[in-house]
Amino acid sequence: MTGAGSGIGRSVALALAGAGWSVAVAGRRTGPLEETAAAAGQGADVLPVRADVSAPGDVTTLFETVRERYGRLDLLFNNAGTFGPAGVPLEDIAYEEWRQVVDVNLTGAFLCAQGAFRVMKEQDPQGGRIINNGSISAHVPRPNSIAYTATKHAMTGLTKSLSLDGRPYRIACGQIDIGNAATDMTARMRTGILQANGQLAVEPVMDAADVARTVLHMAELPLEANVQFATVMATAMPYIGRG
Repeated sequence: MTGAGSGIGRSVALALAGAGWSVAVAGRRTGPLEETAAAAGQGADVLPVRADVSAPGDVTTLFETVRERYGRLDLLFNNAGTFGPAGVPLEDIAYEEWRQVVDVNLTGAFLCAQGAFRVMKEQDPQGGRIINNGSISAHVPRPNSIAYTATKHAMTGLTKSLSLDGRPYRIACGQIDIGNAATDMTARMRTGILQANGQLAVEPVMDAADVARTVLHMAELPLEANVQFATVMATAMPYIGRG
């Protein structure tokens, strides 16, 4: 599981560990990963692995570590992501800022899926499951969010290609599109965020644990069944009718 040091990643890691899964939690900072492992409690098998998903060498080491520790890989939750510069008009976005969002959200997801494919194809019994963290922004954008929105739309294409390419190897791939889970990334929604009509509005949020329960359901299906796309959102958020 990537991006497991906080927010949705931590909530999902705790849900999986609580259900008896052995979980490798990855992220750029060791401290938050160790906090996630500690929060799982004694008896839980949670392995912190420092890895930057945008660095191919880190991703290779991550999957080698998982295979050495557990002998196989049954689930990848491609969760790591960054929003990028908030509220910046597209003409003012620096190339480096654009590149960072693409490298983490899209290239990082690809690299991790590639690593998972290599393990899942070779193991016996063959197969496994990949769940990609999309977003409501995989469907509709927010104002001034071009980098994030572009990568999340691309995530949908990645999910579909992984699903097709994984069929011969019993590798299932689905996507969960999340709207307004209460995390550090969404903190500004509780104080007022720009809407399509130019006004600021406070938006409702939901507990990240509600997302975790959905991911757990997707993860525990037999490989003969797959949730291809699921949308989990704060009920009253301005998504239906956004704009």
